[in-house]
Amino acid sequence: MTFKRTLVTTALPYANGPVHIGHLAGVYVPADIYVRYLRLKGEDVMFVGGSDEHGVPITIRARREGVTPQDVVDRYHKLIKDSFAEFGISFDVYSRTTSKTHAKMASDFFRTLYDKGEFIEKTSEQYYDPEAKTFLADRYIVGECPHCHSQGAYGDQCEKCGTSLSPTELINPQSAISGSKPIMKPTTHWYLPLDKHEGWLREWILEQHKEWRSNVYGQCKSWLDLGLQPRAVSRDLDWGIPVPVEGAEGKVLYVWFDAPIGYISNTKELCEQQPERFGQWQTWWKDQSTRLIHFIGKDNIVFHCIVFPAMLKAEGSYILPDNVPSNEFLNLEGDKISTSRNWAVWLHEYLRDFPDKQDVLRYVLTANAPETKDNDFTWRDFQARNNNELVAIYGNFVNRALVLTKKYFEGKVPACGQLTDYDRQTMAEFADVKTKVEQYLNNFRFRDAQKEAMNLARIGNKYLADTEPWKLAKTDMARVATILNLSLQIAANTAIAFEPFLPFSSKKLRAMLNMDSFSWNDLGRIDILPANRELGEVQLLFEKIDDAEIDKQMQRLADIKEQNKLNAYKPAEIKAPTTIDDFDKMDIRVGRVLECQKVPKADKLLQFKIDDGMGGRTILSGIAQSYPEPEKLVGMQVLFIANFPPRTLRGIESQGMIFSAVDADGKLVLVQPSREVRNGVQVG
Repeated sequence: MTFKRTLVTTALPYANGPVHIGHLAGVYVPADIYVRYLRLKGEDVMFVGGSDEHGVPITIRARREGVTPQDVVDRYHKLIKDSFAEFGISFDVYSRTTSKTHAKMASDFFRTLYDKGEFIEKTSEQYYDPEAKTFLADRYIVGECPHCHSQGAYGDQCEKCGTSLSPTELINPQSAISGSKPIMKPTTHWYLPLDKHEGWLREWILEQHKEWRSNVYGQCKSWLDLGLQPRAVSRDLDWGIPVPVEGAEGKVLYVWFDAPIGYISNTKELCEQQPERFGQWQTWWKDQSTRLIHFIGKDNIVFHCIVFPAMLKAEGSYILPDNVPSNEFLNLEGDKISTSRNWAVWLHEYLRDFPDKQDVLRYVLTANAPETKDNDFTWRDFQARNNNELVAIYGNFVNRALVLTKKYFEGKVPACGQLTDYDRQTMAEFADVKTKVEQYLNNFRFRDAQKEAMNLARIGNKYLADTEPWKLAKTDMARVATILNLSLQIAANTAIAFEPFLPFSSKKLRAMLNMDSFSWNDLGRIDILPANRELGEVQLLFEKIDDAEIDKQMQRLADIKEQNKLNAYKPAEIKAPTTIDDFDKMDIRVGRVLECQKVPKADKLLQFKIDDGMGGRTILSGIAQSYPEPEKLVGMQVLFIANFPPRTLRGIESQGMIFSAVDADGKLVLVQPSREVRNGVQVG
């Protein structure tokens, strides 16, 4: 089918925290590349984004911070929106699900389905907090995971092992609100009967959309083969859009019913603001000649391919998505990105630490995109791709071509003379670049498409290196003119080919080439720049990133990992019961450290000379790794057991044992009296 226009949406990020590189690689960078590509071709396209501002994670953060949910979403909506804009994610609209437009749209959508009899009512037993007097959403219930037995698992998922859960599976569940033990209590909710839609969904997805990515197609098939079940569209909460029917007091629209309607309400908002450009919102959502594409992460596949289409079909007047490109997950330094553990590279922090390097991150995330499997982001790879590819290949080629033109031809594009066989061979290498890039982008293969764009720079770099115009300048300026003309034409091609991927550097390059206008159809041509065009000011397109900048990022991650280790600390289990008689057998005393040094050829042992008030003694202790400067312990009072039998270690007799505590980070800490006491006094 031939479409007149394309509507592109991106998964709505929760406004309870900032955006990280996993979000960018999975959803927003590929979507932006695709939209910029369509715009460059002159196609009619709308790019819709926005913040998802309802749901339990937001209320949990608000409660933890002692603020209102509105305070939370206002703060993070602005942070996310501003970060996207600075990073070059070129939304036509980025709105929010707390807008008045959205509240009315979502309420009306629910009411339409309700009036048509598309919902079923079900009463079920759910957890209720008798102390807080409220039903508990899944994330408000915590307990022991039945699979890995870690504490603090949520009612919908264990963060430790990643297993999806239901609240009733938790061992010893507790309310996250009051800490009390919840009880089961009946409550009534509305459900969308997905089983009713299973027949047409199976035909639509499994037969009509076999071109969808294998991860999308496979996950949908798995759900359909298991048999679809009714899904709740309401929740017992006080934050969200109220269910617009009688008898629904204290109930709001479930976030997964509410959020995707945000695509529609944000479209409506944009069309009302710019009717002359975008027309009526219904054209984008109800005209069969509109192509709808959802860019999402793999954790959103079912909602965008089964639940939301069932909602649209039940309403009856909306188009369905034509494609749902979904990436896998991006890991960070070999570990799963986790908001709760702060294990992420946050976009707003990246923009602060690497100003004017938006395109470097865009390039690296696309080059390493998790299109078919989970991939890993590392800071060393980030540095290497910048220095060895963007700087050494692309930037080096552009800089040499422009600098040589400034040097030999006063900064004006020289005329192209007679072509050699090598010139023709070089031009033939990129003659089909437009066809290749289009083919990859049309099939959402962004990683391969960017490789083709970079291949242009590689061709240009090799062409200059092989022809060596700086040597020919002594004998054949006509040949130099031809070489530099072709080099500048290749540079102009890279400015167009990289526009969807690296918009900031492409704009910079076009300014250097004085390209006041350009078109996607120019890609592959060798006469983009006319002879005698005066070039702009030459600047470095990219700059090297030094080790110190990367070391800083690596240290930040090391500090986070250490903090997470401390946060995850749990006291060891209590040992078997003992008695005061056993305790009385140990003679615990206080002594002062007179000397302390490492035991030769022993990594862990320190040798203490202790003033025990009784003539002194030597004690060996395995705490050397926790105290790398043992001389600083001299003068400290410590606790030791005085009546352990002497034991010889490394040829030294140890006459007791010094008390130390094992901290959460695994380091040993000497135990001291709270104030100065006489050396030799007993502890008891």
